[in-house]
Amino acid sequence: MTDTLSSARARRLALAAQGFTRARPASVSARHVHRVMDRLGVLQIDSVNVFARSHYMPLFSRLGAYDPSLLDRVFLSRTTHYVEYLAHEATFIPIEDWPLWRFRMEYFRDRYTAPGSWAASNARTLQWVQDELRTRGPLRPADIRADAPRERGTWWDWDDVKVALEHMWRIGDVAISGRKGFERTYALAEHVIPDAIRSQEIPTPDAIRELIRRAARSSGVATQSDLADYYRIRDRGAIAHAISELEDEGELLPVRVRGWERGGRPLPAWRHRDAVLPRKVDAAALLTPFDPVVWFRDRALRAFELDYRIEIYVPAEKRLYGYYSLPVLVGDRIVARVDLKADRQESTLRVQSAWWEPQAKPEDAERVAAELARAASWQGLENISVSGWGTAADAVHSALRAQPDIPVGRHVHTRENAA
Repeated sequence: MTDTLSSARARRLALAAQGFTRARPASVSARHVHRVMDRLGVLQIDSVNVFARSHYMPLFSRLGAYDPSLLDRVFLSRTTHYVEYLAHEATFIPIEDWPLWRFRMEYFRDRYTAPGSWAASNARTLQWVQDELRTRGPLRPADIRADAPRERGTWWDWDDVKVALEHMWRIGDVAISGRKGFERTYALAEHVIPDAIRSQEIPTPDAIRELIRRAARSSGVATQSDLADYYRIRDRGAIAHAISELEDEGELLPVRVRGWERGGRPLPAWRHRDAVLPRKVDAAALLTPFDPVVWFRDRALRAFELDYRIEIYVPAEKRLYGYYSLPVLVGDRIVARVDLKADRQESTLRVQSAWWEPQAKPEDAERVAAELARAASWQGLENISVSGWGTAADAVHSALRAQPDIPVGRHVHTRENAA
């Protein structure tokens, strides 16, 4: 018999699976970071730095204020815990998961090394870059550029260095050994991934089954498309087979969620057997657009009524909500979105726009304001300034003025001058 869940229960299952029912620690340590990663499985990396780069945000959302250098030490230094790969988009993954992605590496190898491909036409470049990494160890593209022999002639193009490194990373011959600033450092995979891990062979069906199992655990309750998107697995047949096996073993339990429909018909969904249904979720958090709670737009709309689009590439005069708006979670609802900018020179968090979402309640302004104050403090900003753009702007400004110990002002910011 298939159980039926209300949409509110489904949201609570999803948020509990993502760690939003745990109390924020008084002091954040590496142990807390590893615990979050165990729940998420991956941490998506993004370069946009208007407020804070995306990969710093999920830890803040779940753990509260922490020293960003902790993330740098855990993820960006030469560590044995995590490495980067295309496990969703570019993400940090546990280093022991490297063999799980062999099927994706082989897919890229087959796709991008076929006759007539860039790799086939640039074998000399690939070999030279590989030799440089073997001889010199981990390098940035600029390091390779500085060492290039000038007598090589017209065949050499510096853009090809970066392409070669990215190609070899995709196919698993190269791994990211760290970053300097935000620039990747590349090394041969054998110099980054321990031999005992790199030598493991996991058949593709087993790898996909394990990833679907993990996606279900991290999602709490999910449709097939939700499970596929978590690790961006495209083989529908393999996904369906994995779900069927996991269901037969009792790890995935079929459910229906009220309101999760397509064409008037309920969408099949599954609850992970270990998913915990809390009586309530009392969290409040700013979410990056690349947080697993909202990164799959179909699921965000279906589960949270959040119709989200990143407007970075939308002309300023056509933006509806702002350059890089962040969804705001209160309880088990997405109640608002706020477009934030950290003005370091003025030591001010600029709330460039603030908008209510369909599930918002009047009393949510206070908790939104508290999260904005916490965000400003986390980023070392002494002031907050709120523009008048957006349906929530006035309420958020009023609630912020009631927050202790942080000056709050107003500034003009409109769709036309959004940047």
